[in-house]
Amino acid sequence: MNEKRDYYEVLGAARSATQVEIKKAYRSLARKYHPDVSKDPNAEEKFKGINEAYEILSDEEKRAAYDRFGHAGVSGAGAGFGGFGGFSGAGRDPFEIFEEVFGGFGFGGGGRRSKTGPRRGADLRYDMTLEFKEAIFGVEKEIEIPRQETCTHCKGTGAEPGSKPLRCPDCNGAGEVRRQAGFFINITACPRCNGAGKIITSPCSGCNGRGKMLKRRKLNVKIPAGVDDGNQIRLAGEGEDGSKGGPPGNLYVVIRVKAHRFFHRVKNNIHVELAINIVQAALGDEIEIPTLNNPIARAIPAGTQTGDTITLKGLGVPRLRRDGTSTSRGNQIITLQVKTPTNLTKHQRDLLLELGKTLDSQVVPQKEKGFFDKVKNIFLNTVLPI
Repeated sequence: MNEKRDYYEVLGAARSATQVEIKKAYRSLARKYHPDVSKDPNAEEKFKGINEAYEILSDEEKRAAYDRFGHAGVSGAGAGFGGFGGFSGAGRDPFEIFEEVFGGFGFGGGGRRSKTGPRRGADLRYDMTLEFKEAIFGVEKEIEIPRQETCTHCKGTGAEPGSKPLRCPDCNGAGEVRRQAGFFINITACPRCNGAGKIITSPCSGCNGRGKMLKRRKLNVKIPAGVDDGNQIRLAGEGEDGSKGGPPGNLYVVIRVKAHRFFHRVKNNIHVELAINIVQAALGDEIEIPTLNNPIARAIPAGTQTGDTITLKGLGVPRLRRDGTSTSRGNQIITLQVKTPTNLTKHQRDLLLELGKTLDSQVVPQKEKGFFDKVKNIFLNTVLPI
């Protein structure tokens, strides 16, 4: 038989480790080697060893005996593994182990905690749609939300003032019932009291025994400058009220930003396309550029090509910090598009033809296409499937 490893070595903890450090080490290793999630071929054996070590070191008396006498001082303790998934410590609730390992990590832990104690209120979500400029410069908006609040008549007890709830006789106030079948333990909410642990004989006339009432609340929400589509603003404590003295939940305002017909946001920069004619592009000109503030006059150089850009520094989106404050703004980038004229008059065509004669290549103007020429051109430019 192989000699047992030191329990502190198994958990990777020092002998002077506190109970908090012991538990932290256990949670980290147990989550890593739990057979339901680990791909390690030896995960089952490792998980057993980790669980056994924690079973001893998490108990002050067992730990003291182990520190003094080693494995001989705790022989028979923490050595059995059965129950949930085949991996629970001896003498412990198998659901408790799963909750310890995965609780708080997004695996649904905490579901078996007693419903009779304080419970945090539910979080709420509110979708807010902003105009493009509202998101850029910030805004304050009033919203109205429906939420469950503690009944003012019974103060959340669910019982009519002057009466008292009775302890549930089926679960003895625990709010849950346990049934064991072989190695498996099934824990469910008590069907008689619905997990409350108490039975209300005289329901509150204000909330009909629920302890809460649906109310509509108006809130002023300050939207910081620079928010983007999909950003969330957390309003702490503005969710639904908790139960049994538990804290309220939070309200999350999810931002939706309408598209603008001219401006387009890319991170902290604002992009806009601006069309100029061939004369402006060739000779240069001073044009008026629209911005999110006021229009600005800027000169474009002679010989401007399609795709050339103009950058207006500091006229983009304010940079939003994690704390909700805004700093310096990004830039506005204007992309110039040289627009080729269409539907020319005869005089305009003649002028362009004369200009063409002075350029590097000879321009041979095409005659206007008739109906059959246009149909033929469409047919020739159509890609047929192979």
